[in-house]
Amino acid sequence: MRKLVFATSNPHKLDEIRFILPEYQILGLKDVDIEYDIQETGLTLEDNALIKANYLFEITGTPSFSEDTGLEVECLNGEPGVHTARYGGDERDSDKNMDKLLKNMEGEKNRKARFRTVIAFKTADKTLFFEGMAEGHIAIIKSGNQGFGYDPVFIPNGYKVTFADLNKAIKNKISHRAKALFALLQYLNQNPSTRQDPQ
Repeated sequence: MRKLVFATSNPHKLDEIRFILPEYQILGLKDVDIEYDIQETGLTLEDNALIKANYLFEITGTPSFSEDTGLEVECLNGEPGVHTARYGGDERDSDKNMDKLLKNMEGEKNRKARFRTVIAFKTADKTLFFEGMAEGHIAIIKSGNQGFGYDPVFIPNGYKVTFADLNKAIKNKISHRAKALFALLQYLNQNPSTRQDPQ
């Protein structure tokens, strides 16, 4: 089984990516003996994804990838965007993030939103980006116990329930992260020489 190194210590993201890419062994930061989070200091999702992918490649010498995801709400002029994970505070508490979002949207009729994921893939001679988006709207209240992050308040287009109400198999076909990962997978399948095993 081919191995890919992914720049995260978030077990939820690792589970989701392993579910979507079962033909690969996905290694997280702890699997390559990195016991700390890589700081996200960029101004855009692309910046943050690249910072993490570059760092991981420098440490492992292995083709590495990272992602950054933002929730972009139309009536809030694209917020929380690049600040999605820390919208409610530096502790990255999902409930605080959602509570702040719902409070800021009280009384808003326009609840259109989208999730956008950017993956940066780094090799010795290439830096590539892959993007995936999920369009939808923000619910009035939280619902569901599947998924993670803002899933309990995001209702994807074509559905009447939140990501957190959908089972994993459905979400991982239509989500922003899945679409970005499928684009990466297509590239890897077309360029098998990039799929090196970690040293």
